[in-house]
Amino acid sequence: METRFRERRDAGAKLLVPYITGGYPGWAQAVEAAVACGADGIEIGIPFSDPVMDGPVIQQASQLAIDHGATPPSILTAVAGLDVDRPLAVMTYYNVIHHEGHERFAARLAETGVAGCIVPDLPLEESVDWCLAADEAGVETIMLAAPTASDERLERIVARARGFVYSVGLLGVTGERATLAATARELAGRLKRITDVPVIVGVGVSDAAQAAEAVTVADGVVQGASVMRRLMESGPEAVGDYVAEVRAAIDAVRAVES
Repeated sequence: METRFRERRDAGAKLLVPYITGGYPGWAQAVEAAVACGADGIEIGIPFSDPVMDGPVIQQASQLAIDHGATPPSILTAVAGLDVDRPLAVMTYYNVIHHEGHERFAARLAETGVAGCIVPDLPLEESVDWCLAADEAGVETIMLAAPTASDERLERIVARARGFVYSVGLLGVTGERATLAATARELAGRLKRITDVPVIVGVGVSDAAQAAEAVTVADGVVQGASVMRRLMESGPEAVGDYVAEVRAAIDAVRAVES
């Protein structure tokens, strides 16, 4: 993932990473539609019963996925069958990893073609065992950086980051908001000054205009609630249409910068 994202960034592109909840009806088709319409990578959520980082839309999607029988193994089996040529990351909570064991879970990710893993409830200080197992399996652990982090802590986060640095746009849970928080650009700027790992803003990037605003500083955006709302309301084709809209908006920023 990091190699692909660096190549895209260094060529002048802004990075677009939609989030899609694994196991939700139509999710695999939504992944393929997003890739066809310009996504640079996909973040696939593995549902968990207590998703502490997620707001109402993704919580609802996760619960519906669980109600339809989704499990981590079933989602990863389906991931292996996706017809896409973009790097894939999974987002899940540490209980899922702990239940299977670090080495087994990392190996399963690698076997199914997953390039990266995001674990939002695993603090940096407690991540050593997982990170070592992931490194050994060739899976990149994507670290999250919060707006409240000190400069010293950000230095330690970026030193451990693989794939990209997930620059959390605001304090709180995922969800759509009327405007992009000032902290989104501020934190991305702080991170860009101390690392060459791609910096991608997520949480609170709610539409194409906000994505374009975020990438005036950051290397790219993750969008989750706005993507999942469209999947839940209108199906996979609407996800593709939305990704195409965001792609055009962030490409316009690239054109202005160049």
